[in-house]
Amino acid sequence: MVANVTRVNPKLIHELEKYGAQDVQNCYHCGNCSAVCPHADEYFVFPRKSMRMLQMGLEKRIEASLEPWLCYYCGQCSTGCPRGAEPGETMMSLRRWLTSRYDFTGISRLFYRSWKAEAVVLVVVALLAALGFLIFGFSQGSIHHYDGEQAFLPSASIHIFDWGMAAVLVVLLLINSIRMWWFTTGGNPRIRPKLGTYLKALYQLPLQFFTQKEYARCGERQPWLVHLALMLGYVSMLVLIMFFLHGMQAGPEIRWRFHGVGYLASAGLLFGVLVAVIGRIRKSAPHVAHSHESDWLFLGMLLIVTVTGIVQHVLHRAGAAMAANLAYVVHLSLVVPMLLLEVPFGKWSHMVYRPLACYLAAVHRETLARQRSSAAQGEQVTADRRLAAA
Repeated sequence: MVANVTRVNPKLIHELEKYGAQDVQNCYHCGNCSAVCPHADEYFVFPRKSMRMLQMGLEKRIEASLEPWLCYYCGQCSTGCPRGAEPGETMMSLRRWLTSRYDFTGISRLFYRSWKAEAVVLVVVALLAALGFLIFGFSQGSIHHYDGEQAFLPSASIHIFDWGMAAVLVVLLLINSIRMWWFTTGGNPRIRPKLGTYLKALYQLPLQFFTQKEYARCGERQPWLVHLALMLGYVSMLVLIMFFLHGMQAGPEIRWRFHGVGYLASAGLLFGVLVAVIGRIRKSAPHVAHSHESDWLFLGMLLIVTVTGIVQHVLHRAGAAMAANLAYVVHLSLVVPMLLLEVPFGKWSHMVYRPLACYLAAVHRETLARQRSSAAQGEQVTADRRLAAA
């Protein structure tokens, strides 16, 4: 009989340092972090469990875990750690590492391990996109017309392009999400959920996506509100562009039923980005005390995309068609790497992975409770039989 063998990776801690982990070895497993965490429970004991598996090099066990995604980096664990082991930052680094494991292309791994490579790729893709938009614009329209028959970048053509990017984005995120499900649930021999359990917990996906409900359980409300403003602002703008681009691009008069929502979405994005940037500069809270290079690239790119979108809108309303077209080219050239690279392979992918993790965690809880109940009943039946035989 061959015993089950658990492979360990003794270099895992050093590898995770490239993803932002700090002082992991300082942890001596007192359990304070899990005791103060508002999200830990009997089924998901973190951050302590994750810290322990990391120290032991249990790479596959971590790959199969949902705990890093259930952490919202309240910071209470890091503040209360007597050894300064920074468990909150370790959980953040594990989320980056897991993102790279779910990604079948290897792009996430490249970006998180080398900010220079990420910056170069983003710049190259943006420049190629700008060149493509300029060639297309001059080939069929006039730089002096923003909309109408001679529009430099007609909304109908841009709409088709947007849907093409959306299709690529959905395919990438879907494949990576399936891989996440397989690593944590489908291929996990410790848990065998029933179809009914999956269906029963399905409401968790939209609930967690649109409300970030679990984040609200943290002691401080501001991080949740900032996160919610960022997410809802981005999603609202994405919906406007994907389904109402013609109305958004029309003008120069303001169409409030379209542009009003756009103004609110832009305000939410600007508010969220500026609060996040200022917080990271001041290091005003535990969750912003440490910044990975990818955090700054993400915030910088999101800020530039938001500002260029506002600039092209203002120029169009002011009747400066040529300047508006040039600003639009800059804006679109940045949107391309944002949607095709940052969303599926960077921090924006958390918008998908975290609600999915909350959903799968609900599935795990019910399944584990059922398995424990069945095991207890089996033990009771065995005990009764032994008693009867005696």
